Amino acid sequence: MSILDLSEQEIVRRNSLEEMRQLGIEPYPAALYETNAYSTEIKQSFSDDAPEKRQVSVAGRIMGRRIMGKASFVELQDAEGRIQVYISRDDLCPDENKDLYNVVFKKLLDIGDFIGITGYVFRTQMGEISIHAESLTVLSKSLRPLPVVKVKDGVTYDGFTDPEQRYRQRYVDLVVNDGVKDIFVKRTRIFNSMRNFFNERGYLEVDTPVLQGIPGGASARPFITHHNALDIPLYLRIANELYLKRLIVGGFDGVYEFSRNFRNEGMDRTHNPEFTAMEIYVAYKDYNWMMEFTEQMLERICLDVLGTTEVKVGENTINFKAPYKRVTMIDAIKEKTGIDIAGMNEAQLREVCKQLGVEQDETMGKGKLIDEIFGEKCEGTYIQPTFITDYPIEMSPLCKRHRNNPDLTERFELMVNGKELANAYSELNDPIDQRGRFEDQLRLSEKGDDEAMFIDQDFLRALEYGMPPTSGMGIGMDRLVMLLTSQTSIQEVLLFPQMRPEKVVKRDALSKYTEVGIPEEWVGAIQKAGYLLVEELKEANPNKLRQELCELNKKHKLGLTNPKDEDIQAWISGIN
Repeated sequence: MSILDLSEQEIVRRNSLEEMRQLGIEPYPAALYETNAYSTEIKQSFSDDAPEKRQVSVAGRIMGRRIMGKASFVELQDAEGRIQVYISRDDLCPDENKDLYNVVFKKLLDIGDFIGITGYVFRTQMGEISIHAESLTVLSKSLRPLPVVKVKDGVTYDGFTDPEQRYRQRYVDLVVNDGVKDIFVKRTRIFNSMRNFFNERGYLEVDTPVLQGIPGGASARPFITHHNALDIPLYLRIANELYLKRLIVGGFDGVYEFSRNFRNEGMDRTHNPEFTAMEIYVAYKDYNWMMEFTEQMLERICLDVLGTTEVKVGENTINFKAPYKRVTMIDAIKEKTGIDIAGMNEAQLREVCKQLGVEQDETMGKGKLIDEIFGEKCEGTYIQPTFITDYPIEMSPLCKRHRNNPDLTERFELMVNGKELANAYSELNDPIDQRGRFEDQLRLSEKGDDEAMFIDQDFLRALEYGMPPTSGMGIGMDRLVMLLTSQTSIQEVLLFPQMRPEKVVKRDALSKYTEVGIPEEWVGAIQKAGYLLVEELKEANPNKLRQELCELNKKHKLGLTNPKDEDIQAWISGIN
């Protein structure tokens, strides 16, 4: 990288880096730095009446400085928060040599640098709990300046708020924006609470393959890859359902997995091509038991993480206290549209779609048509947690037929804030029925439905050995985190959401400039002056260009011989 590719601040910081090294200070030391305290704990445990001053060793980023001659204040940010550090020149440098304060601290350190501080805790005259520094260690020099976010009278200035920038540079977002880190701390606590809920009941956490020979367990378009050694296509998993059921066949009473899934579908505020789902399967249970289990689990998580079952999401206050309302899918469609779809065939459902203005195409079978009607007219209306139950059989190829109506299945989806949060079945364990359902899916695939399921012959073989009555439930963890952290976009709860490639400013290669007679050593300066493409030089004012190049040569100490007027003219003429 040329110095001309850097901003003014980046150049200054690199110069400071070199000056530190000349002073014998390594800006990236390898040695362990022992810490024994964090900002939040220091503030909480401080007592003005303590018999002795507490000695602490802390480390973190410089996030602000107030230099006042022989004494200064630093705002230090560690993993938990921020704390003020008081630095006195004579305390930091008791000997004759004051360079650590006068040169290193005042001139060579910048906002964003990591330092270590040892000293004692005290309260300033202004009443702020602070650390009185007795030693300072440079731990890491930052070469790129952080965005400086200022808050005055409750108003934020120069905020790092552009969503694309925030998601692309999450490492900056976490440092400068209050509250972002808290979202991800809560995310981990939600996972831990759910895991504890399952473990207390004796269910086993397992891992199943991400690379699968047949993508199964859901209706979705998979990502396809190729294994060179085996010379076979493989698919990134769309769900882990079929593997977890194999484990129930194998004799486990209850298994669960936090599963990273991949679906080659569109992206929006609630969809990311890779996401985390939790799926659990429990033998000898049905979907009625699973509804009670799910609402107890969610109530427990809310109390563990938030201390309350009420969550504010936008304008809605959602209460996760059990029990939740139960509505059949057919009743839901009838309630919201006035149309009873019970017993309708595909042609009749297509007419209903036309009547309601619901989009459809030739690839859709009965299940997809019903799903589109419900999604368009019903789903968004359920704000409080509601179990939608008893789905038509065409919508649920892995679900057991309803015990009272063979056209329906024993399935529920939990709707919260207008979106599906959880999906659960009384699992289909009849291998003959399952084979027939897979064959129906194959016919849909032949019609052009690229989300229809594959036939998994090995899974059918497993069922033929016998699977006990089982209930399974899957929950979108990212959507759950969105709800419990009051976020409206899935990107806010993923540390690194999928992004489009970053736009790169187009610039010509070095050879393009040298081909028209421009010396290689001047190309960097010409591009710094704003002429990133050779063609752009055609319109350049020769006098202005020469002046700019001479200034850059002087400013950045390039050590080049300044070009003459005729040199500039010759360069421009060479393009034409």
